[in-house]
Amino acid sequence: MTPANEQPAIVQTASVELHESLNVFAPSDAAAIPIHLVPAGNVDGTLSPETARWVETIGFKGAAKAHALVPAADGSLAAVLLGAGDCTAGDPCGPSELLLGQLAGTLPEGTYRLASGVTQPAVAALSWALGAYRFRRYKTASGKGNGKMARLAAPPDVDMKQVSNTAAAVWLGRDLINTPASDLGPAEVEAAVRAIGSANNASVRSVVGDDLLTQNFPMIHAVGRASPRAPRLIELNWQKPGGRPNAPKITLVGKGITFDTGGLDIKPASAMLIMKKDMGGAAVAIALAHMIMGQGLDVRLKLLIASAENSISGDAFRPGDILHSRAGLTVEIGNTDAEGRLVLADALALADEGAPDSVFVFATLTGAARTALGPDLPALFTNDDALAATLQQTGERIGDPLWRLPLWLGYDRNLDSEIADINNVWETPFAGSITAALFLQRFVKNAKRFAHFDLYGWRPGARPLGPKGGEVQTARTVLEVIRAECEAGA
Repeated sequence: MTPANEQPAIVQTASVELHESLNVFAPSDAAAIPIHLVPAGNVDGTLSPETARWVETIGFKGAAKAHALVPAADGSLAAVLLGAGDCTAGDPCGPSELLLGQLAGTLPEGTYRLASGVTQPAVAALSWALGAYRFRRYKTASGKGNGKMARLAAPPDVDMKQVSNTAAAVWLGRDLINTPASDLGPAEVEAAVRAIGSANNASVRSVVGDDLLTQNFPMIHAVGRASPRAPRLIELNWQKPGGRPNAPKITLVGKGITFDTGGLDIKPASAMLIMKKDMGGAAVAIALAHMIMGQGLDVRLKLLIASAENSISGDAFRPGDILHSRAGLTVEIGNTDAEGRLVLADALALADEGAPDSVFVFATLTGAARTALGPDLPALFTNDDALAATLQQTGERIGDPLWRLPLWLGYDRNLDSEIADINNVWETPFAGSITAALFLQRFVKNAKRFAHFDLYGWRPGARPLGPKGGEVQTARTVLEVIRAECEAGA
């Protein structure tokens, strides 16, 4: 076991870059090429006769995601047309302005501005920034590009500070997920939390290595003890300066398994290929915390990250072991590859001791959720019907969707153990995501409401809002729900 006093060593590395100065926007008054968002069937509605003739010549019909470059008489670029289809593209869900993201990485170098057809400029600007993201940390000089790119003139009357903060937080989360385990372990996850804490005047502490035993986080220790990289519980606390003393207590909990071999119940090689993303829940929670603090939401925020590497050695925890938990429950290990719920359970027990108003849990927890809903649609489990409806409606409106699955109490008995208080798995392959959510709920007793997001944390192919790779799913949705509640004085 790495000593408990191990210090995070990579605060300076690219994986903790906060991206606060995104080079994707230009001043609002910059000379710029217009972008027209054009619904199908209305291609010539606002276009000049010359442009309309060009559109007819090239056969542009306004199909969703199709775009066309319109030349000027001197051969320069006069305008860009982006097809909106019937304005219900579905990928991403939400308004057609979300399609602007695909242009950021495809248009020629230059400055562009929003023109006709755009009714939600803030959405368009955020989409542009999200679509512009590229992970280039490991590219050689020739592969990084020359730094030239398409930029969007900041739309007038849009809060660009808010847009930039949200985009920067998503970029940070994507960086963390995309960074391989060779360069990102528990210490580096801690460095990321400390970086956002320093940027927002928050307090951060960590419990590392064998100190997890003395401070009663035994399951985090058990999962991470086989790795030479010390496991840890990372805690950030923040409250808006001058905020209400009784502002809502919001606790975010993230699964930070920086690589998952499966432990002694080892995964097949094919299942380990993108297991660097198993800390995707931590990345989402870190990104969301950065948004909440950076945008000054009036809440009392706590961020808890349980981070470990699930490795194999003579010290690895075993199938059949009985682990003690912070909550006092004993847990029989039915499978060492169901380790994420174990580290989360200790973090949730700490969260619950503070009786928060809301606990939001983010984790790349089960393959069963992906089987049920696919990679683009995270599963939501919550004990609050009104919250579920608001989250789902908000996610579909802003292009950050999720789908509710039930906390079906009839399956709770399947976690019973003959020799311990609870087993960490059900012996059958059925309802795996529900069973995992029910396991987590056992460790939440005092919080007013509980919501667990079972994420994939990965985009299998390029889409308008980003390239293939790590994705910060559900963070923007939860942010908007918390923002709305703050504005309503909840």
